[in-house]
Amino acid sequence: MPIHLPACNRRQFLVTLGAGAVAYSLPAFGRQDQVDRALIYLVNDTHIGEKHAPDSPVPTHLRQVVEELVGLQRKPACVIVNGDLALRDGQAGDYRHFAELIKPLREAGIDVHLTMGNHDDREVFYRTLKAERPDAAITSRHVSIVETPFANLFLLDSLLKTMVVQGSLGEQQRFWLAKSLDERSTKPAIIVAHHNPRLGGDPKHFPGGLVDSDELWAILAQRHQVKAYVHGHVHDRSFAEHQGIHIVNTPATSYVADSRTSTTGWTTVALSVEGAVLTTRTNDPQHPWNGQQRTLVWRS
Repeated sequence: MPIHLPACNRRQFLVTLGAGAVAYSLPAFGRQDQVDRALIYLVNDTHIGEKHAPDSPVPTHLRQVVEELVGLQRKPACVIVNGDLALRDGQAGDYRHFAELIKPLREAGIDVHLTMGNHDDREVFYRTLKAERPDAAITSRHVSIVETPFANLFLLDSLLKTMVVQGSLGEQQRFWLAKSLDERSTKPAIIVAHHNPRLGGDPKHFPGGLVDSDELWAILAQRHQVKAYVHGHVHDRSFAEHQGIHIVNTPATSYVADSRTSTTGWTTVALSVEGAVLTTRTNDPQHPWNGQQRTLVWRS
């Protein structure tokens, strides 16, 4: 159930599709040197709470990302916040605080796309942010495509139930995804969802992952335009691969379980025809991960 927050100085380019999806095309505006259309920012697991003090670590971490983005001479094509926006169970005050923290992005002319995680509540989320829900055929789900020059980003809703750690896409959403992929077979596809698949990567994270991972991969593996699956949820960073599809686990912005082995941060993605270069940015500028790059080469 992603939501799109277009920049304040743009009109919203949303097209409702017959399959119960929404396609979002990057609008052409301003000079070419104002926007890097190959650049995407990935943020996840912000876990903002209504009662977080402004100078406490969690909101400070998100504010750090926002300040970097606002200060860029060339803005990214968009920012994706990939689930677990709220602290624990998706309270209205959490989303109000979150919305205030990201407000400078829209004011700076940056489009923001948000997905749902297991600590979010769909209805409270929509009601609080006062977003217009496009008419969709998928009951209680809303899924979207963000179209960029180098790849189509398919934003999925893996929230099974608030405060249930496992995620699920469900049969209807998987059907929609397969149909939409078939309609867009000529450009690389990147799948974005909050939950990790129970494939590739470290098996210790599988119990809390996507329960219908096998069904999803049956769709993705045979469609060679699918190049990568991006998730959060784990509060760590890792890179894996399954059946030729890159699995990218991006670091959480809020907190980590063990600061000796991981850290908080965000990820930039520089897209190209052949693949993508991922750069890790950490809240601690002295952390060894800060500035590390990983090059992904798309399968043929």
